[in-house]
Amino acid sequence: MTRLGHRGPDGVGTCEVHDHRLLGHRRLAVIDPRHGQQPLTTPNGDALVANGMIYNDDALRSELGAGKYATGSDSESILHAVRRWGADAPTRLDGMFAFVYATPDRIVAARDPLGIKPLYRVRIGDVDGFSSEVKAFDGIADEVTEFPAGHVFDSAHGLRRYYQVPAGDPVERATAEVVRDFREVLEAAVVKRLRSDVPFGALLSGGLDSSLITALARRHVDELHTFAVGLPDSPDLKAARLVADHLGTIHHELVVEPDDAIKSLPDVIWHLESADVDLVRSAVMTWQVMQFASNWVTVVLTGEGADELFAGYSYHESYDDPVQLHDELRRSLGAMHNINLQRVDRMSMAHGVEARVPFLDKAVIAEAMRIRPELKQYAHGDGEPMEKWVLRAAASDLLPAEIVWRKKAQFDEGTGMSTLLPGAAATESLAEADWYAGLMDKRFKRPEQVHAVAGTWTDDRV
Repeated sequence: MTRLGHRGPDGVGTCEVHDHRLLGHRRLAVIDPRHGQQPLTTPNGDALVANGMIYNDDALRSELGAGKYATGSDSESILHAVRRWGADAPTRLDGMFAFVYATPDRIVAARDPLGIKPLYRVRIGDVDGFSSEVKAFDGIADEVTEFPAGHVFDSAHGLRRYYQVPAGDPVERATAEVVRDFREVLEAAVVKRLRSDVPFGALLSGGLDSSLITALARRHVDELHTFAVGLPDSPDLKAARLVADHLGTIHHELVVEPDDAIKSLPDVIWHLESADVDLVRSAVMTWQVMQFASNWVTVVLTGEGADELFAGYSYHESYDDPVQLHDELRRSLGAMHNINLQRVDRMSMAHGVEARVPFLDKAVIAEAMRIRPELKQYAHGDGEPMEKWVLRAAASDLLPAEIVWRKKAQFDEGTGMSTLLPGAAATESLAEADWYAGLMDKRFKRPEQVHAVAGTWTDDRV
């Protein structure tokens, strides 16, 4: 539990379930801070530990019977859902989550559809162990496996998948209808993620994705904090400032000196649990901005997922066949769990911040998969294909034109990390990948276990 203390600075709890199962929890208090301590228990001694946020908590309370609830915590809806529906409970949950439910003779564990929240599993003798991070088992277990996203484990029946990214069956629709429908679904996803009993804000890089999420949130929030980060002269800082001024947010800007970025690398890699070059580059500034934001807020909205939904990466330009592009987008959504989603979760939770991801709402994914791939790389103005065209059209009346039509830059490019870190590695006379791997080796007893479950970018692909 000590190794995971950063994930729950607001409390720690343990309980023994019927004398032979032990559950522990580190709490980041977001909903019902006074009464939502975990593990949550039932009158007969069953117990639950959970991490995440359940957005349909109110609907579940109505369906399951609000009188059964002892707290206002959204996690309690998981408890009652598992009691009612057993291993089918995850299909009833709308949110990001990882949980373990224990009874005298049964364990039910599950992870949200895309793997926004992490979960790992070990087997020690005849005992199952679960944790939010690999480091909890470092030096304890011989093998650590990642609990797959969109799956549920029932000790009585084994592991099974309960969610797959929908095929979507894209059909011809009027372009205006496509844009309108998607924006409505995305705005609803943003609104449901505004629920919080603690201060919240939005990360704002000045790119299209985070700017659109911020703009939609601002329509429903009078005072919205936004946070931007970059090296001196970073183009992201300038773009974020433009968006913040346009939307009237309470904007906070962090200029990171190169030496400070480099000094943070050992801690970044320890928390990230990956030495992948591209992931580390983007994680450094995510670390910096989450640490910065934690001075004001406990919850932030982020723009992850838009590139996977709308063909935002440069490698997508090589797809001439719309069917192949559509299939690749579906595949890449299923590969986010231990790459970009791992970066966002680890860097936020390292500083006691919860990151919420509207683009990965199940309804948003379903709507995006209905959109023809041709509209995701649509010709604009000079006839050159423009990535994420539907998103740009959806944002056209909300954001300045120079933001709407700004050419995409990877987060590590916009913040300056893609130039700084390779140069720093050369100064150390090391290949960048070897530098990061060496830093991991110094912090973990069994670094090979971490490497085994970490995702990688290959040829700029997820």
